Amino acid sequence: MKNSEIIQLTNKELLERLDEEKTILLKLKLNHSVSPLDNPQKIPNSRRNVARLKTEIKTRELSGKLNNE
Repeated sequence: MKNSEIIQLTNKELLERLDEEKTILLKLKLNHSVSPLDNPQKIPNSRRNVARLKTEIKTRELSGKLNNE
């Protein structure tokens, strides 16, 4: 997910997407600990997506736009 896509999300979509990405990351980590993933690069990519989403949420909180919608 690119930053330009994240910026276009509404606040509700942003929070939902964050929950989804955290769940995906957790599942990837658990699956990787049991048996190696076909593409282990999915874990850092998912972690970056979570960080991007959290950054956008924090930016909106600081600008006061998060609670307005």
